[in-house]
Amino acid sequence: MLEIAVQGNTSSLLNKSQLIKLRLKAIRAGAWYRILPRIDRVLIDLTIKVATNIRSITLAKNILAIIRKLEGLLKNSLMRAFRAVGLPLAQKLSLFAQKWGNTSAESWASDATFANFLAVMRLNSLNRLKHLNDSSTIHLGEHTPCC
Repeated sequence: MLEIAVQGNTSSLLNKSQLIKLRLKAIRAGAWYRILPRIDRVLIDLTIKVATNIRSITLAKNILAIIRKLEGLLKNSLMRAFRAVGLPLAQKLSLFAQKWGNTSAESWASDATFANFLAVMRLNSLNRLKHLNDSSTIHLGEHTPCC
């Protein structure tokens, strides 16, 4: 996809809606502000605001370089979570289910889809807990009585 866009057919492959989707994915994954340099973020933001289709080869090459960088970061973070969180959880759940008598649970330990699901669920629950802890902080010096 990236090679075709650089060769000249940029208007059909790089458009405003695709850049908005990519930006949203990067923000949700935490890569937009944490990892991507400001100049790259500004280039994407301005392109979204100004152009509906990218016709300039130079701009397309720069945007594609940023897209490659973001896609690599997003894939790496998901694979890291899959290996670190999903596979161990799948193995533990498989062992528990086998001990309880579920004979088909043996295949769960090596099921990539199941491990991926567990990794996503675990990461989502951690994000929710972090959000709850941040919003429910009690400041001792600023306590006011409820009644």
